[in-house]
Amino acid sequence: MYRSMKAVLLAVLLLGLLGGISFASGGGHEVASGVLLKDFLYRLFNFAIVVAILVYFLAKPIKKGLAGRREEIEKTLAEAKRIKEEAEAKFAEYDLKLARATEEIAEISDSIRREGEREKINIIESAKQLAIKIEQDAENAAELEVAKARTELQREAVQLAVGVAEELLKKNFTKDDDTRLIDEYMQKVGELH
Repeated sequence: MYRSMKAVLLAVLLLGLLGGISFASGGGHEVASGVLLKDFLYRLFNFAIVVAILVYFLAKPIKKGLAGRREEIEKTLAEAKRIKEEAEAKFAEYDLKLARATEEIAEISDSIRREGEREKINIIESAKQLAIKIEQDAENAAELEVAKARTELQREAVQLAVGVAEELLKKNFTKDDDTRLIDEYMQKVGELH
């Protein structure tokens, strides 16, 4: 900071000196060069005093202002760095969460797929068992119906045979046959007692 002040002061003095030289070398005025030089030096001296006063009174506030600005910039840079680090940490955290969520989604998807396959196998197995049961029930029902039909046919055959036997007996059975059968039956009953 102090160096820059010296550089500014030196630049101002050089400009003043160059301006004075160019003013002194200018032609067309027939003024004594001693008066001009005296006037130039007076002006240069006034300018130097003004600059010195300005430097004396403004150097500290400018230094403080620039130092405060520097500190503010440093604080801002530190804050920006901290915020950047926090943002990077948050990004890393969210990136990790996203990776975990992606893995969880893949695991859930695989689990659902496996569960679906198991359910498919269970449904197919249940359907096969149900088909076998229906087939067995149908066979049992058919066998039952066949047995019922046989029983019905046997009953009808018996009824038919009884009917035919009755007819034959009615036609061929006489009163003598009836008496003879009763006698035989009585004789057998008597032998038993």
